Amino acid sequence: MNTEAAEELRGWFAGRLPGGWFEGAPEVVLDREEVSVIGRLPVPQAATGVSDAERAGLIAGHVQRFREETRERRVAIAREAEHRFGHKVSWGVECGGEREMFTQLSVPVMTRLRQPERRVLDTLVDAGVARSRSDALAWCVRLVGKNTDEWLSELRTALQHVERARAAGPRA
Repeated sequence: MNTEAAEELRGWFAGRLPGGWFEGAPEVVLDREEVSVIGRLPVPQAATGVSDAERAGLIAGHVQRFREETRERRVAIAREAEHRFGHKVSWGVECGGEREMFTQLSVPVMTRLRQPERRVLDTLVDAGVARSRSDALAWCVRLVGKNTDEWLSELRTALQHVERARAAGPRA
């Protein structure tokens, strides 16, 4: 999607969404398949001066209430946008520094990996970090900016220690 089309999409959502849903304009993120609309909800006033656990509970309840109360209108707006722009629409909110996506597409991506890349995925599966190579690849993509080879080396070393402990332990 070109810049002009992306701007039209952002403008359409800014004009189409009911006033009062969000603080300011929503963040509109798009790729080839999906448009994500993420609005900022105000932190409930009752969340000031309370414990972290109570604050987290208040925010979670506030987000859930918004989700339920706006569901029908969000679905209708999404259908309009999907018809007009040809992209599926996902919804989410930010509140109190936390982001929660209500819906998101899970799109398959085909890739060919050589043995060193497959070993990275297998290490994550063997360590129980991911259930499958597919989950491991998604995990890697999400965390590539935060984790580097150093972390994977530490994980492999820990796995070697676990394997050694298993081998030295009693046999069934």
